[in-house]
Amino acid sequence: MHPVRIFFTIFLMVILTACSDDGPEVSGDNASPEYAATVFFYAIYEEKDLKKTMSLATPKLARIIKSYGSTRQFARNLINMQFDTVNIEIDRTSKSIRKRYGDKATITLIFSGTLNGRNVDDMRSVKLINKKGKWFIKKIIDDPYAR
Repeated sequence: MHPVRIFFTIFLMVILTACSDDGPEVSGDNASPEYAATVFFYAIYEEKDLKKTMSLATPKLARIIKSYGSTRQFARNLINMQFDTVNIEIDRTSKSIRKRYGDKATITLIFSGTLNGRNVDDMRSVKLINKKGKWFIKKIIDDPYAR
């Protein structure tokens, strides 16, 4: 009976370990502008990875991002949004989920998160350009509904 208990315990440990949550992942079509926009902000707010953020931007925006020295400073000063935790979603409320014309697209994202224990909701649109089949963030547009 003792070996059965050991086997059962090991079995449960393997099952529970396999079910662990490694955190949120960005899913979708890798070649879409929506995916590029989501990965860009995920790199800023969740991964806090300056190099990855810069790699998803146009060279001009990448130089601006680099000048801030960290994703936190970039988010605080240029984007004017800060979060302790954040959920990033594509705005699908309008009939036109995105405005896409050839190699250019405008995507609107909704950010829901917390900062210092308070709920924070915000919205940003980004302009993207497609170069050689890959989408890059060209410009971050302020929330049109902000006061």
